[in-house]
Amino acid sequence: MSFFYRYIALILVTISFGKKELRAENKPPIDIYIDQLFKITEVMVTDVASPPAAARFYAYPTLAAHLAWEILNDANYNKNLFTVINHDVTLGSYDTEGVDPHFASVYAMLEVGRRIMPSGETLTEVMSEFERDFYKNKWIKKKEITKSKSFALQVVEKILDLAKNDNYSKLSTLIRYSPKKAEGFWYPTPPAYMAAVEPEWRTIKTFFIKDLEPYKPSPPAAFSLDTSSLFYDQLTEVYEVTSRLTETQKLIANFWDCNPFMVQYSGHMAIGIKKISPGGHWIGITGIAAQKANLNWSETLYIHTLIAMGIHDAFVSCWEEKYDSDRIRPETAINKYLDNSWRPLLQTPPFPEYTSGHSVISTTSAVILTDYFGDNFDFLDTSEVYFGLPERHFNSFEEAAKEAAISRLYGGIHFRDAIEEGVLQGKAIGSYILQSLSKELTTLEY
Repeated sequence: MSFFYRYIALILVTISFGKKELRAENKPPIDIYIDQLFKITEVMVTDVASPPAAARFYAYPTLAAHLAWEILNDANYNKNLFTVINHDVTLGSYDTEGVDPHFASVYAMLEVGRRIMPSGETLTEVMSEFERDFYKNKWIKKKEITKSKSFALQVVEKILDLAKNDNYSKLSTLIRYSPKKAEGFWYPTPPAYMAAVEPEWRTIKTFFIKDLEPYKPSPPAAFSLDTSSLFYDQLTEVYEVTSRLTETQKLIANFWDCNPFMVQYSGHMAIGIKKISPGGHWIGITGIAAQKANLNWSETLYIHTLIAMGIHDAFVSCWEEKYDSDRIRPETAINKYLDNSWRPLLQTPPFPEYTSGHSVISTTSAVILTDYFGDNFDFLDTSEVYFGLPERHFNSFEEAAKEAAISRLYGGIHFRDAIEEGVLQGKAIGSYILQSLSKELTTLEY
């Protein structure tokens, strides 16, 4: 072959290699996963999913995405997660030829969400649009779509089998909760006087916690109107703090409100105000941190799954205590014993007071995120911008969790011991989850 032809051949090979390299680099950013997960959040907001139910609705879809990714990449990275949780998740044997891991993982996540949420069918068009955009951006070949969807559906069935056996379907068959008429116990609060939400959530299967007892907080201050009692001190503290709130404290309370049950009345018409759940707020923070840290797909799917399942367990633990102690809300107590015209800044959620759910799940999330991203990981929290609230900057996850906890006092919906014990409860749960994963990693190394 003459020099000229060898030169032309070399150019053609170089161009061909360059095209392959270009295609190899044309992979979807993690923003795709985070954006599609928010589509699930939007359905929860529409459904007015209770905080613990919302946590469950995050856990299974994110687990589906993570499982699909791990099977397709055959990576040892974070596979230990499947051996730690209280569910039988075997990776199994699947036909992965021609399957795109990015498409399949997101598709599996959306399909699980579609099938477990009350209004999940609204994700059907979301999934169609996701497929069109994925192909339009040349992140997947047309011939790969059918195979990727088929594989994703196999993973979906595996995850749905887990969901079918976590006792959620049995909740409606359990004895109905009735408020106690004795003093000091929870009673429905204005303006909607809604019935107690998820009184038997303690029966839902957890992912990490083997036994709820070790995470049970100290008993709440005993109800007493004695002016020297701890309960009375806390009662007057809520009343006095909320009477002199600064603008910053009001902003903090509203930023962490996260009450999907908020209702406003116009005449005889009740209007529901759309709000994200506490778990949804921390899922949002997780996505913000993943983007700032420039995590890859494997890392992003893993940390979202870990946070979602951790929040789920934290809610099960918290809800057990709520209905064990069955404690009165500040609004009920202040209106009855101090000032019948007083109203909290935030609308009181429809369930017992002790412990503070946001304190528990925020601290659990902060413990896990700090371990993953490090201390003093600063971030701009834009989770509430979609819901009309300004962004807030935090120097660490711990700082954000502490603000979320104290916001409940500013909002007038929790007593101090419910906040402080909730923080301790959340720390214990988060630490246990990390220890479980650490032990499993040590076992795998040997």
